[in-house]
Amino acid sequence: MSLEKSLTAFAGLMIILSVALTYFIHPNFIWFTLFVGVNLFQQSFTGFCPASIFMKKVCNIKTERELTLEEQNK
Repeated sequence: MSLEKSLTAFAGLMIILSVALTYFIHPNFIWFTLFVGVNLFQQSFTGFCPASIFMKKVCNIKTERELTLEEQNK
């Protein structure tokens, strides 16, 4: 799985988790949902996302471009 797809899946999971926490635990968890949404919004303009940096460096997940280049070099 590419970094881009992993990041989308992670963001979706965080939104589902934050809505569940808001519903079952405490209404103030809605701020977590807002944080995830704002982070996604700013990432679409700046390209900066802490989660993608973590996934790339710690989890060693490759981008679509890196996967394509690897495939071409085989």
